[in-house]
Amino acid sequence: MLKRILLLLTAVPVAIFLVTLAVANRHTVRLVLDPFRPEAPVISTELPFYAYLFAALLIGVLAGGTAVWLSQGHWRHTARARTQEARRWHAEADRLARERDADVGRSKQLAIAGR
Repeated sequence: MLKRILLLLTAVPVAIFLVTLAVANRHTVRLVLDPFRPEAPVISTELPFYAYLFAALLIGVLAGGTAVWLSQGHWRHTARARTQEARRWHAEADRLARERDADVGRSKQLAIAGR
């Protein structure tokens, strides 16, 4: 419940800010991707200015997330290796417990038969 309240307390102001930004920057801007002939470009696009702002924000979030994900690869590999090692140790402990229980059962049977 607390997570939902915190989400609403942060998401609503951010949404209001983004809508205000979009309304204030709705004029059309021409983006030219031809550095050799900017007066008559081969590649250009005209979009509202807020579209460029949102695209830059999205690209930044994706680039940052990718960089963090790539930098944490070592730790994910270490966690996988240690998880596999822990599973092997648990399997070994279970096997030894079964052998112990079987030995205890046999010794009880021998004790009963020896009487």
